[in-house]
Amino acid sequence: MVEAGSEVTAVRKGDRVVIPFVIACGDCFFCRLQQYAACESTNSGQGATLNRKGISPPAALFGYSDLYGGIPGGQAEYVRVPKANTGPFKVPDTLPDEKVLFLSDILPTAWQAVKNAEVKPGSSVAIFGAGPVGLLCASCARLNGAEQIFIIDHNDYRLDFAQQRYGAIPINFDHHDDPAQWIIDNTLGHRGVDAVIDAVGFEAKGSLTETVLSTLKIEGSSGKALRQCIAAVRRGGIVSVPGVYAGFIHGFMFGDAFDKGLTFRMGQTHVHAWLPDLLALIEQGLLTPEEIVTHHMPLEEAARGYQIFEKREEACRKVILVPGMQPGKATL
Repeated sequence: MVEAGSEVTAVRKGDRVVIPFVIACGDCFFCRLQQYAACESTNSGQGATLNRKGISPPAALFGYSDLYGGIPGGQAEYVRVPKANTGPFKVPDTLPDEKVLFLSDILPTAWQAVKNAEVKPGSSVAIFGAGPVGLLCASCARLNGAEQIFIIDHNDYRLDFAQQRYGAIPINFDHHDDPAQWIIDNTLGHRGVDAVIDAVGFEAKGSLTETVLSTLKIEGSSGKALRQCIAAVRRGGIVSVPGVYAGFIHGFMFGDAFDKGLTFRMGQTHVHAWLPDLLALIEQGLLTPEEIVTHHMPLEEAARGYQIFEKREEACRKVILVPGMQPGKATL
């Protein structure tokens, strides 16, 4: 921290902190329930709920459009942080930046997804999406005792990493048109997994018809990953959704979900609630989130970093932007 307002008492200038991407007041009805992503006092926007009626919007989010407060994101040399008596989380100087950076977003997102899935010793779980959140879901699931972890993605280099590092069973969507059937065929009693985690969200690509519907804004997502999740999970199982969705979902199999008696748990991450426990796990060496990082790049080359990640170049799993790093000195 380089400066603090006169009413900030929880932290002070010089403190080393991590900032949650969720902006919460700490005092409202939802914050008192530790449901920080539902904070009802920080968002001047409307949120993404289409049939919202008169309820308050969810919490403001850093870098997440005017729907969530229009707050500038954190990929900058300096960031103004509102609600500083609630948000900033102190971290020790002894831990490198890489170890604590993901406490701001993707590590608690993965942890909440795994907790929502009720993963415990002996559990089986399928994770759709092997991006940064999906990989950390595999890490957290293994730490929580999962016995069988399937991970589904289009990119072999991501799947190979998940297999080598977390012992996950890789399934490439391009080679298996129906991963759910393959998962069922390879679980005890052919029942399916105890829980599924959709770490893809509205980016999942489906059929041409679904793509057209999404482009015309008639549907918000193809829903392919979510349909696979519903198919792959056992009766009475849990569908955990950290992947972001908006609007309508094409072909949502609600009847299948009812027939199987499924439980759905989803939503933005209550980051603040998880930080103390996650920091302790990092300090003990039980969680090593930095292992997913493949690239370090100067802040000035952020656009190039996004391009590398989006186009899956250079086997990119995760880019860290480093203010002050010399341009042209990107490292792998």
